[in-house]
Amino acid sequence: MTAPTAPYLSAVSRRAQEIAPFHVMELMARAAALEATGHDIVHMEVGEPDFPTPAPVVEAARDFLASGHVHYTSALGLPRLREAIAGFYQEHYGIALPASRVVVTAGGSGALLLALGALVNPGDEWLVTDPGYPCNRHFIRTFEGQAKAIVVGPENRFQPTPEQVASHWTAHTRGALFGSPSNPTGTVLRGHELRGLTEAVESRGGTLILDEIYHGLTYGGCDESVLTYSQQACVVQSFSKYFNMTGWRLGWLIVPEAFIRPVEKLAQNLFIAPSTPAQHAALAAFLPETRAILEARRTEFRQRRDFLLGELLRLGFTIPAQPEGAFYIYADISAFSGDSFAFASRLLDEAGIAATPGLDFGNADPARYMRFAYTTNLERLAEGIARLEKMLGR
Repeated sequence: MTAPTAPYLSAVSRRAQEIAPFHVMELMARAAALEATGHDIVHMEVGEPDFPTPAPVVEAARDFLASGHVHYTSALGLPRLREAIAGFYQEHYGIALPASRVVVTAGGSGALLLALGALVNPGDEWLVTDPGYPCNRHFIRTFEGQAKAIVVGPENRFQPTPEQVASHWTAHTRGALFGSPSNPTGTVLRGHELRGLTEAVESRGGTLILDEIYHGLTYGGCDESVLTYSQQACVVQSFSKYFNMTGWRLGWLIVPEAFIRPVEKLAQNLFIAPSTPAQHAALAAFLPETRAILEARRTEFRQRRDFLLGELLRLGFTIPAQPEGAFYIYADISAFSGDSFAFASRLLDEAGIAATPGLDFGNADPARYMRFAYTTNLERLAEGIARLEKMLGR
């Protein structure tokens, strides 16, 4: 079969053509090619924990699969898991949450798709941050909405303010999609900031969606959910990051009562149901023995952050905002290069280090920044720093 010629491209939808790829994927492919030829690569680009899934979770999946009865669950998720998630909110945040408002989803991405599918009409504007997680704007485009960027910078720890919401809001704006802890910066919205943003959005008749998938991986204080300040906000969460279950593709969405039925209909049509084995496995994610494992790993992540942050500063990088959560450091590389993609290529080719250029996260000074992920152990991070120091001639 011959490859399609150029006229066939006219059949590709505009949305598919307009959605940008992950530029880091090109670097990851090059890193894989180098590894295949025997090169050793220190991975600081990957946004997933390097730890294995906790043993109690794996054992729960194994026990369930042994029965052989692997069937669909409700589109909203396994009732026992929805109840366990609601119990987690009571225990962890002190928030009384009815299980009926919990929707189990096919990963955090599935939660974002369901929330936006229920809320976005063609032509609607939604506020997002720049820099920010790139799929947010792409998902909005998928539903024929328009992502409107709020440029966030070091002066506000790369987080939006109520004043920025007010100045960017128009007659076409329907809501805002923000993240805390943030990808790529690792910064966290504090309680008064969450309250201010909630009031700024809801007083204008809009809906606030908060991506909280890095909750649990915070290092300077307790997690604060936007649900403390509003029962009308939507919350996106995931078993991927804190719970170390990336490949299980399981997340959840908290919605107001009025959105339950619309989200259920979308879930029935888009996904049928989340993975049944993953849901039964996730029941063990909230066990005390699992939480003890996860808290020990959070301590290790904090040690990695402290090490990498100190070393990057020592080598001459600028860190404009202290990363307080997730597992990322957003570093200003302008002392070494004016082109983060070229610098990332140089890191890979000369030092055997894979890291993510700012180009993936928006248009606000992307050539100036790089995201370093501390999703590898301290020994490998130290090896990466040694190579980086040698490359820079320090």
